[in-house]
Amino acid sequence: MSLSPALHQEEGRRHGLDLTYTLMDAEAGLAALVDRAEADGFAGVNITHPFKQQANALVDALSPQAQAIGAVNTIVFENGRRTGHNTDVHGFTEAFRKGLPGAATDRVVLLGAGGAGAACGYALLGLGVGHLTIVDPDPDRLGTLGELLAARFDTDRIALTAPGRIAKALAAADGLVNASPVGMAAHPGLPLPVHLLHRGLWVKDVIYLPVDTDLLIAARARGLRAVGGAAMCVFQAAAAFELFTGRIPDPSRMLQHAELLLRDRTPTPLWST
Repeated sequence: MSLSPALHQEEGRRHGLDLTYTLMDAEAGLAALVDRAEADGFAGVNITHPFKQQANALVDALSPQAQAIGAVNTIVFENGRRTGHNTDVHGFTEAFRKGLPGAATDRVVLLGAGGAGAACGYALLGLGVGHLTIVDPDPDRLGTLGELLAARFDTDRIALTAPGRIAKALAAADGLVNASPVGMAAHPGLPLPVHLLHRGLWVKDVIYLPVDTDLLIAARARGLRAVGGAAMCVFQAAAAFELFTGRIPDPSRMLQHAELLLRDRTPTPLWST
């Protein structure tokens, strides 16, 4: 299941638009999918895991934010040109403010240096996180993201580490963000040992399906503030809707619609701890 078709189409209806949002399988390859969408007259495409960094090579131009983090989740077709954007940064920023108001952000640990992790890292540093430790098993991907972030933010605020060294970083952290694929339906389980979820830590999982990931369930069982990725999905969709249509969406209305779509999937509040 994806929330995107329902969110875009309902918001389009509210604006008097006959908008169709189609899910497309990248089985034949991302480049072929983007070529087909452009040839078929689509306004653009959204790109999801695991293709967000690969999409950089398929556009004629990158928005400043997409260029800064090296990941594209939205491509707009206009006048024969493709422009790559990243609405995940906006999505994470707004969702964090809504779901974790007042959360301490002196030290934060981020799991994942892929496309989602890149957006979250950029957003967290932009939100004023004092020190961000990024964890990923791929040293090349980790190094690339570190270089991209260091070009925009003070290097003293950024640390890179392998999963085997996460315990020390997390022990001193205020918060944990999971931007890895662990917890998705295709990658079930926990991205770290449960005993590392210490008292006083807040947890943000960018995954929105399942709504209650194993990480969120474990964190709440230990009494921690923990929110999932549904709001991030909505806010990034709102930003993409504006890029595709030129219309200003109503994020509050889109949040209400998402809540209706997901209300039978979780007994816990979607937007707050």
